[in-house]
Amino acid sequence: MNMNASKTPSPAPAAADWRIDRERAVTLFGPHAHDWPIEIVEETGSTNADLIARVKALPRKASALPRPIVRVAYLQTAGRGRRDRPWYAEPGNALLFSVACVLPRPLEGLAGLSLAMGVALVAGLRSLPVAGPGQIALKWPNDVLLEGDKLAGILIETAWSKEDASAVVIGIGTNVKGADELAAKVGELNASAPPQARGTVPTALQRAMPNANLTDTLAAELNALEPALLRFGAEGFASFQPRWNALHAYAGREVVLLKQGLEEIARGVAAGVDECGQLLLDTPSGRQAISTGDVSLRLADGAA
Repeated sequence: MNMNASKTPSPAPAAADWRIDRERAVTLFGPHAHDWPIEIVEETGSTNADLIARVKALPRKASALPRPIVRVAYLQTAGRGRRDRPWYAEPGNALLFSVACVLPRPLEGLAGLSLAMGVALVAGLRSLPVAGPGQIALKWPNDVLLEGDKLAGILIETAWSKEDASAVVIGIGTNVKGADELAAKVGELNASAPPQARGTVPTALQRAMPNANLTDTLAAELNALEPALLRFGAEGFASFQPRWNALHAYAGREVVLLKQGLEEIARGVAAGVDECGQLLLDTPSGRQAISTGDVSLRLADGAA
């Protein structure tokens, strides 16, 4: 179902109202709400999986999907992050949505897409009335941090790719409320895991914005993603590189790279990313460029 715009946004949703106010979201998203079909469902397995199936059925050509499709779910029963990690969220506490689009780039031209979307998410979140917007930063390769804790994650999946176009689905999960409950749940899961396998501690937008809600967060993120997708399609990641490096949470800090979240494969000082989105790591043996893959980034023990 497409959203239909109205002239005046309704008041910000009350704290107790955890559902998305469609009218307000449409108005805040502006004219693009007419062009982007936005579906909101109560529950699904995975919004990424839903859109992947739909996009795979399209003709494999650049004009197959003239406009992005957005699918939002209050609850995802099979939501996941990188390396098929489950994504835990209570309905109304997290904004969970996916965007399907066809980019005019071959598969190799998609390098750095998740990093570019991270830059866009930070811009969108900083457009909200948050306290200390500078505390929203990026962790390589696909996490958004708030005061060093995980606020949002990005999962990119490719449905198909040709020489002149690729169909992708961009999954985004943002913790909006319920930080304490989420931290407790993740704490339970981490209790039996070795220290090096434990991910970044989760947090929620409400920490910096007491009246944070799904409606305003959705509109802010879509407003930032719309121009970012156009820019990436035309220019790739290179044009996002300076901004990503300016938002790098671990810049100049000692980090470790872990294979499958367990085995240390590299250690050094994080020096930003290159024009392809590879992490630049200064090690005793020289600078290394690390590609995304089955690796996790952690601050080294005792890193300031």
